[in-house]
Amino acid sequence: MERFKLVTVVHLILIEDGKILLQRRYNTGYEDGNYSVVAGHIDGNESVIKAMKREALEEAGIKIKEEDLEIVHVMHRKISNRESIDYFLTCKKYDGEITIMEKDKCDELKFYKLDELPINVIPYVRKGIENYLNNEPFSIYGW
Repeated sequence: MERFKLVTVVHLILIEDGKILLQRRYNTGYEDGNYSVVAGHIDGNESVIKAMKREALEEAGIKIKEEDLEIVHVMHRKISNRESIDYFLTCKKYDGEITIMEKDKCDELKFYKLDELPINVIPYVRKGIENYLNNEPFSIYGW
């Protein structure tokens, strides 16, 4: 019998001057038109930290050193019949200029005030951001 497999996702909570970096999804087939943070799946044979470094470079054009990333929240999430473990990370610093790197999947990438987030932030992403801001290290969502 094959064991149950769980999808693992990384999310970057990048905050500068009381603002968080959000991207609007476009043409992906999932939550298009809604906002998320820089995020993606672990590809396999990579740590959570390495996956976040890769996603930050692939999606936003920024380089982050491993020692500058910190896991700040973990969410066990279920949407419909799909389960995942989501890691939310922050970074202390990065190199490069924030740029939309995947123009076929994102049509906006900019900072928003933490107290004025767009209404259409993906709900579990919003909850992950709130949990981070409230210093909650773990949550269960969608059960």
